[in-house]
Amino acid sequence: MRYTKMHGAGNSFVLIEDLRGGQKGEDLSVLALRLCAAKHADGLIVLRPPLAGEDFGMLFYNADGSLGEMCGNGARCAARYGVEHGLARDAREVRIRATAGEVRARRIDDELYEVRLNDPSVVDPARDAVTEDRRVRCCYVELGEPGIPHAVVETAPEDFARLDALRERGRALRRSASFPRGANVDFISELAPGRVRAITFERGVEDFTLACGTGCGAIAVALLLAGRLPEGRAEIEMPGGTLGVTLRREGGTARDILLTGPTAVVEEGEAEV
Repeated sequence: MRYTKMHGAGNSFVLIEDLRGGQKGEDLSVLALRLCAAKHADGLIVLRPPLAGEDFGMLFYNADGSLGEMCGNGARCAARYGVEHGLARDAREVRIRATAGEVRARRIDDELYEVRLNDPSVVDPARDAVTEDRRVRCCYVELGEPGIPHAVVETAPEDFARLDALRERGRALRRSASFPRGANVDFISELAPGRVRAITFERGVEDFTLACGTGCGAIAVALLLAGRLPEGRAEIEMPGGTLGVTLRREGGTARDILLTGPTAVVEEGEAEV
């Protein structure tokens, strides 16, 4: 099987083509487990036929084989793949059909890509997440429909130097009964107005990743609704690099969430599965 391994700010994926749509979901789930383990990737992206005029479809599987609704960094990598392999008709507007809805992306330069994340379908600025030993206030956001669930949690700057303890907090919060489908947990600490440090405990990877694109979108939504992004721009420093987000407020929610960051091709080859 032909594959391409890519990453967006360290968030790594194996991409394969299934442009006739012949592979079944259960087979792809097993394939995700095998390929992600073999290639040390955070997820599998399967490029599928378009459904309603898009350039192509995208199924995203987490490293544990579960189907994800969407992936921001993955969509940026898929957009670059589509441009460079002739699947996209226009590099200035790449249209991708993900499980969470249509995603549009564009090429800025050879490596820099921007993706418009799905608008929030659920926003709860002050949800209490209950675990066995604590109650944590967070901003809960779902991007798209069905939505990608994120819990944005403020934490102290020094906590980023104690990742083992922070990981245990993330693991507990990720499975809190306060989140019906579980949640990705985004820990943040403000560095300056419009600039935060962040790390995400990702559902489906069950650990921290080097970057999370939809997490950056959810973080920006939380900051915007809290009045902390007056110009609608955020720079989010994640372990794998800095991602930029712009968005606008509309009543009690946000719209037009644009995620910008680098992409990289790591390797291409044939995998035995």
